[in-house]
Amino acid sequence: MPELKIEREHALGLAGARAVAERWREQAEQEWGMACVCEPGEATDRMRFERSGVSGELTLSESRFDLHLKLGFLLGAYSGKIEEKIRSNLDALLGPAA
Repeated sequence: MPELKIEREHALGLAGARAVAERWREQAEQEWGMACVCEPGEATDRMRFERSGVSGELTLSESRFDLHLKLGFLLGAYSGKIEEKIRSNLDALLGPAA
């Protein structure tokens, strides 16, 4: 299974990161049909998500977003386009990568 790992640093703090993660969750559920489960922690939150052919986890802290996706066989052929779309969405939410 192809895997994508997208890591981004930010200066939002944990509260700001949680707000961005909530907007990302809304997009993932509405636009991509993902089922998301949030697991808040003291310093790190995790959001697990899945749909047919895709599963993954978003880990966020006061200074980082780490997104790990596993793509099924059929979606693996589109991994480049999928990664580009996710990076674009994160850029829109967090600002361009430094």
